[in-house]
Amino acid sequence: MRAGLVVPVKGLERAKTRLRGAADGGIGDPERHASLALALALDTLEAAAAATLVAEIVVVTDDARVATELTSMVGSARFASAGTGVRIVRDEPAGGLNAALLHGAGALSPSLPRAALQADLPALKPAELDEALSCPDRAFVADAAGIGTTLLLAPAGTPLDPHFGGASAAAHTASGARPLPGALPGLRRDVDTEADLAEACVLGVGIRTSGLLVCR
Repeated sequence: MRAGLVVPVKGLERAKTRLRGAADGGIGDPERHASLALALALDTLEAAAAATLVAEIVVVTDDARVATELTSMVGSARFASAGTGVRIVRDEPAGGLNAALLHGAGALSPSLPRAALQADLPALKPAELDEALSCPDRAFVADAAGIGTTLLLAPAGTPLDPHFGGASAAAHTASGARPLPGALPGLRRDVDTEADLAEACVLGVGIRTSGLLVCR
């Protein structure tokens, strides 16, 4: 059964602070940094929208630039061919990541399984997301380090119960979600540091991230 995704996107000036300088050779230009954070999110969302098992996506953000760029991307022919509905909702709780995920999940169709996806997966491949979403249980995908979480799944009618942040893989296991096996390299490769970005480049990032010449 196809699923609904909720994807939180933090304000660009506050996002990915450990990547400052990654887009401009270490200079740390704020505009270049914001462009990189935006590229990571848009490449993630485009890959997610191309997954066969994704029915709709709710993006939770208060960043005007993210909303504008996402609206433009959704209206493009390249994106429209995926046929996935995308909506933007404001982060009205402003209570942190897990509160934003619950808020966004509430805007998804209640009859669908739901999933929370991190927005820093520029090497994500649609087939990887389809593989994970085919799980019928409440489950999660741990990040490449095995500490964090990149995707949390919940069947229709089951609480999402997100515990993102810090050692979230252990927290999600304790909450009753099961870790999904499989390589899933792009889905597990979240990007917080320049080393993460280099690994994502090896896996193959989306056109916006690669267009910033961060893959050397």
